[in-house]
Amino acid sequence: MTSVPVGDPEIDAAYGPRSALPPGVYEAHIASYASLSAEAYRTLPHERDLCYDVQSGQCLDIFPAPGPGLKPAFVFIHGGYWRMLSKNESVFMAETLTRRGISVVAVDYALAPAATLEEIVREVRASIAWLHRNGPKHGIDPGRIFVGGSSAGGHLAAALISGGWREAAGLPEDAIKGAMPVSGLFDLAPIARSFVNAWMGLDATRVEAMSPIHHLPPEPCRLVLAWGEHETSGFKDQAHLYREAWRAAGFEPPRAVEISGRNHFDVVLDWCDDDSTMTELCAALALST
Repeated sequence: MTSVPVGDPEIDAAYGPRSALPPGVYEAHIASYASLSAEAYRTLPHERDLCYDVQSGQCLDIFPAPGPGLKPAFVFIHGGYWRMLSKNESVFMAETLTRRGISVVAVDYALAPAATLEEIVREVRASIAWLHRNGPKHGIDPGRIFVGGSSAGGHLAAALISGGWREAAGLPEDAIKGAMPVSGLFDLAPIARSFVNAWMGLDATRVEAMSPIHHLPPEPCRLVLAWGEHETSGFKDQAHLYREAWRAAGFEPPRAVEISGRNHFDVVLDWCDDDSTMTELCAALALST
């Protein structure tokens, strides 16, 4: 396989959010993911390391919302340009959302370059099939599954609502009721020309197959797009392009919100604030009927 050349300096700048921050800021945000998630594991009821895919051995964690009855679930998929992080640093929103009656699910997936993007997408789709079948055993309403993710996780969230895979998985087309990709990647063409392709190895054929902008769902679900005010330009462009693709398909354009004062890495930490715009958007999505 011959990959598209990598390292266009302009594209690298547009899709290099870490390099756009002052020294130490990125590391501080990642440390916050880990410390806040560790506190959630320490203090909140949860089920950990539930294997959702026998083929890969990948697992997910569930933080159930309190109270009787089956609850809606917000399934969060971490970022890290498909090669970093895990579910273990990705449950920092659990206290805020479970308090609002929303169960939180954090999904692990195999990381690049050991895993191809096709395998990563297959795995996260398997997690939805597992939740749809097994959710009621864990207090989750399979009719109220919502997904979200940050950066590369936003790409994977969009891949979950994309068309063309649910029938083969034995799922109804509306198995996912809504999505909230944050700083997501929907058209991978520029990624294939960036530093990221050093470990992703994307070529034109794979870009077409793996870009959610080319595989919209047959029917729209609820969709909220969010990004930080201080994002690099590529991530803002991606949100606008995906929104316009929904419009061009005849769907109602999704809500698109720029979060004031936030960058690529701390925008998701607003989910730890009960009163933040991010929390209100997520709760409105997951608690809608």
